[in-house]
This record gives sequence, structure tokens and C-alpha cells, in this order.
Amino acid sequence: MTNKEFRDLANKCEEGTATIEEKKRFDKVYNLLSHRYPAWDETLMQDEEIVKDSIFSSLINDVQQFEKRKKHSRLYKYVGVAASILILGIAIFYMNRVKEVKPPASLYANDVAPGGNKAFLVLGNGKRLVLANLANGTIARQAGVRITKRESGQLVYDIDGYDPMGQTNVYNTIETPKGGQYQVHLPDGTAVWLNSASSLKYPVNFSAFKERGVELKGEAYFEVAKDQKHPFIVKSDQQVVKVLGTHFNVNTYADEPSVKTTLLEGSVKVSSANMTERTLKPGQQADLTNSGALNVFNVDTELSVAWKNKQFMFESEKIETVMRMIERWYDVDVEYTGEKTEERFGGAVSRFDHVSKVLKSLESTGKVHFRVQGRKIYVSK
Repeated sequence: MTNKEFRDLANKCEEGTATIEEKKRFDKVYNLLSHRYPAWDETLMQDEEIVKDSIFSSLINDVQQFEKRKKHSRLYKYVGVAASILILGIAIFYMNRVKEVKPPASLYANDVAPGGNKAFLVLGNGKRLVLANLANGTIARQAGVRITKRESGQLVYDIDGYDPMGQTNVYNTIETPKGGQYQVHLPDGTAVWLNSASSLKYPVNFSAFKERGVELKGEAYFEVAKDQKHPFIVKSDQQVVKVLGTHFNVNTYADEPSVKTTLLEGSVKVSSANMTERTLKPGQQADLTNSGALNVFNVDTELSVAWKNKQFMFESEKIETVMRMIERWYDVDVEYTGEKTEERFGGAVSRFDHVSKVLKSLESTGKVHFRVQGRKIYVSK
């Protein structure tokens, strides 16, 4: 969210004209910044008074440009709103304009770096490729398709021409380890974001199939290319998701209490192993429990795709749920000592911070305490 967007939302909240969704967005950013910047850090943010003056000048200039045709009284009301969120504005200013200073080495002496673009590609012949070890560019050709690795952490499948071998049933599997993520562009134009500790099996070429079927373990976000004649099918151990063209997220981690399918755009049909079937509308989530119950809820879809948007985002989550996310992304082990906290946690923090920043954000609630030793995190009340 940009400085202007945040100020506009603050103004709407102050006037009472913000929608429910806008208020939710404002609250999330407010909580994120208030947790991340509880006190001024001059080492990172530079001299406090200088930055304050700079932001005030910037705020007033923006207001004058935006309001120059409106009444003078409204201008000062808007400045008042801007002033009321000045400290948060400073935090945003810091993130966007102040050159980041590397923290002292001692701060990360017992810390864990975030995950990144890491994955393995298993070809149809069983050959296993470590994508991080391969140069960017074409890495293989199979079934009339060229497979290309891009610098941005993407694996792209392009139709390359006629396949003289007639290998229409060739499958590839992409696997991400703990601490890994990757993006795949399938030959039909579908884009898939794969979360950590996940795998996706798919045909190298869909042309010989009536349905575009893939198999998922773990979590992935799909933006499916529209094709009315060839439905896109996502199979997992407990359910099948059928779509024609849509955006949705599927969380099938085996260590989670249920399988969650969240729809952002279009329409999907979710079928469970016991033949229960539900059709989702945008903003809905299908929750398939281990007992086989398939329920549908209206949800905030931002929570389900926060990982894809480089964030951890929680809303009234148990500490065990939060720590499972951290365990997969930072490739760490988690151990609980003593009594577990029963408190719920909410807020947002970047997935690309060191683990200490994520843990400090949680600790700032006063509900939980952490100790990091190597790649092990001890959790106590």
C-alpha cells in the first residue's frame, strides 16, 4: 500500500465513509506498522525530527494539490487526519524512502533467514533437477514443449512444435522443500504459485486430454486459463476441484486440520472423497475436515493468499497454526515448552524478514515467548 492510499483510507475512516473492506485494509496496515515500529529506531530511520518535518511537508503538499479547488476548512480537516497518523506515516516513509541500514551482525547471530525460490523438477524420465543449480534459459524439451527457467523464480512451459515421439502422457513434478517457493506457467497458460513443502504433478502437454488434470500436495494458488472445452482439475488426497477459468487457492497440507479451497474470482466446484459437492462463489472458502464434512464460509480472501503476496497474515489464529506456517517457510523445527498459550493472534508481517522480526511481532502482544537455538524455535507462554 502506498503512502497516498494509506492517507486516503485514514481520511475515509475518520469521516465514516469507508466501506467494510476499506476499514479492514486500514486496520491490517495499522496493526502491522504499530507492531513493527513500537518505538523510533534512529539507527534505521535516521533523525526523528528531520524525518517528521519531511513527512509533514510531503503531506501538506499532497493535500494542497488534491484539495486546491475545495474549501479551505476541508483542507485543514484533512491535514488534521494526516497529522493523527504521522507516526505511521513515518514508518511508511521509512519503508519506501529511507535507505535501509544493515542491522548489526549480533542481531542475527542466532537467527534464521527467510525462504526463497527453491525447487526440484522431476522430468518424465525420472531425472531430478535442482533448479537453483541450473542456468536461466531452456533446460529441457519434452512432448513438443520447451521448458524454460527464468531469473524471477518461474518455470515456463511453451508449446515448441510437433512431438515426433508422440509422448502425450509425459508428466513432470515440481517440488518445493521447506523454505522454498516457485511459480510454474503451464503450456495452457495457467499460472501456479507453489508454497513451501508442496508438490504439483502435471502433464507436460495438455493437448491429448479432455481435462487439464493436475495433482497437488501442500499449497498452491492458481490462475487458470479459460478453456470451456477442457475443464481444469486439481486433485488432492481428499478432494477434487473443477474449474473452467478462475483464481483460487488450495491448502492441502497434511498437518493442517482441514483442506481449504478459497475462491477469489470465477467459480469452482469442490467434491470430497465421500461424494459431497459444493460450488463456490468469489469470497467463499470450502473447508473439508478430516472427518469428511465439507462446509462453505464467507471469508477474507486476503488471508488465504497472503503467502503468495509475500506476507504472513493472521486473523484470530491459534499459536499452533501460526507456527506451522513459520516452520514450513523458515525450514525450522518448533517445540513447545510448558503450557501452550490459548490466546489468538492477528496481524501481518513480511515473509521476507528474518524469523526474529516475525517472532518479535508475535511477542509484542505479551501472549507468547520464543527462544531460537540454531534451526529450532522453542515456544512458551
